[in-house]
Amino acid sequence: MGTATKTDYYEVLGVAKKSTVKDIRQAYRRLARKYHPDLNPGDKSAEERFKQIQEAYDVLSDSKKRQMYDQFGFYESGGSPSGGGGGDVNVDFGGFDFGGAGMGGAGAGTSFKDLFSQFFRGMNVEEAATQAQPGTDLEYQVEITFAEAVRGAEKSISILRMDSCVECKGTGAVGGGATQACPACAGSGRTAQTTGKLRFNVTCSRCAGTGKLRTICRHCAGDGRIRRSETIKVRIPPGAHTGSRVRVAARGNAGTLGGPPGDLYIILKVQDHGFFERHGDDIYTRIPVTVTEAALGAKIEVPTIDGRAQLKIPPGTNSGQKFRLREKGAPTAKNPQARGDQYIEVQVVVPRPNDERIKDLLRELTRLAPEDPRRDLFNRARV
Repeated sequence: MGTATKTDYYEVLGVAKKSTVKDIRQAYRRLARKYHPDLNPGDKSAEERFKQIQEAYDVLSDSKKRQMYDQFGFYESGGSPSGGGGGDVNVDFGGFDFGGAGMGGAGAGTSFKDLFSQFFRGMNVEEAATQAQPGTDLEYQVEITFAEAVRGAEKSISILRMDSCVECKGTGAVGGGATQACPACAGSGRTAQTTGKLRFNVTCSRCAGTGKLRTICRHCAGDGRIRRSETIKVRIPPGAHTGSRVRVAARGNAGTLGGPPGDLYIILKVQDHGFFERHGDDIYTRIPVTVTEAALGAKIEVPTIDGRAQLKIPPGTNSGQKFRLREKGAPTAKNPQARGDQYIEVQVVVPRPNDERIKDLLRELTRLAPEDPRRDLFNRARV
């Protein structure tokens, strides 16, 4: 059946055995750019390292190959380089009959030939990295003031994003992606690989199965993108609140090989205000009133986010009583024409008896209005 591989593919890519396909792909792309022969001309060790990376990625990026590798150690070192997985894999069994070679633990009557077909059916050998990929979205948190949240604002924000490389026009190759036939596979994208009695027709490790070679752009190391700082203007709509998301289309990371860019999402955090307190679209405030205003009633001016407004205090108002000013709250984000309300809690301020005349008036008030506000307190508090 062949000996188990002596190369640890996980170690080659520098990933853990429980790594996701995304982690493996990211590790592969990073290492492939570093050791690509076009970036290391004449460096035989880099070329060998590149082949190992291609070989490891070919196995670990494909779920069926990876499962066979983890269970049986089937792949020998150098046995199946590069590629991102599947298409037709041509195999020559050299006249050897595997019909009677049962696989212990793989199920009764399961032959090596059956198992081989099961793992390799429908695999795609075309390297995913050679196709256009959309850019990823970006998220930035921005802190805004209370006034900017309720009234709206325009903010200038500096971001760091992956932008299309101007040197290669995003192709990752010199000359805008001009290519030549790969000499290793004569432009076919496939090379022969022999392992014991098996002969594989596998993806070419030199051109990743494309049959063509490009001169990699040194400015972006073949990625087609470079990291760039950019200042953009973002419009904050009226009625924004903490957690609101503002989408800026096509300002995320650029795609690769002509793929569309991602979007930028601004996550808002609203600063607290020293006087106004906001819950949803409603605004809450506390307003002090005098004893006489609360007892006799009055018309007072109160602050709102729009300026001043009049509030009528009815006679006999108690401390803690709340009043509503309709449509004096924050605008509704989804409908700026609609607004919340403002709720005002009255706090009665008791005068300090620093003067004998004030004390006499308070004693006279007690004599004229001898009401006990705690009269039923103990009855209501009975357990």
